[in-house]
Amino acid sequence: MSTVSIIYFSGSGHNTKLAEAVQKGAASVAGVQTHLIAINGKDITEGRYKNDDVFAKLDASDAIIFGAATYMGGPAAQFKAFADATAGKWFGGAWKNKIASGFSVSSSPAGDKFSTLQYFHTLAMQHGMIWIGLGEMPMQPNGVNRLGSFAGATGQGYETPETTPNEADKKTGEILGKRVAEFLLKLKK
Repeated sequence: MSTVSIIYFSGSGHNTKLAEAVQKGAASVAGVQTHLIAINGKDITEGRYKNDDVFAKLDASDAIIFGAATYMGGPAAQFKAFADATAGKWFGGAWKNKIASGFSVSSSPAGDKFSTLQYFHTLAMQHGMIWIGLGEMPMQPNGVNRLGSFAGATGQGYETPETTPNEADKKTGEILGKRVAEFLLKLKK
């Protein structure tokens, strides 16, 4: 069984909805199990993230999909605390050749989410991971990739988490999760 882990931070619940959609897509692929892992503030002490159980799950995963709300043009500080704590994994090459991807929600249509996806990409490249983009044309009639992102999935969260991200954004997240899982299985053949 191959494992896809989705690790994310959500400040007000919007990014949780997109994370759940990404997980749904990955879990729809036979032979793939998933872990949905929220970054909790209680795991951050004096600016440093520490949770050995989370790192054990990520180490055992074949693919890691990063997610964070975009705040002020980049990933939320809580995600950055997690990312900084991965330095030991980087030093030991623990995540080398794992599959990686990412997603983000902000309140406006653009919202500089691409900066957050670029941050995730750079983090993955430093770890020697293999990045998978969305692979969908923008503004499809069914709403898939309505925000025109190619590096990963993006969503807009301007109302309550019960209504945004909308169904099209969540479908885009599902497509990303499924694509990562399918590519993982092809790679493992």
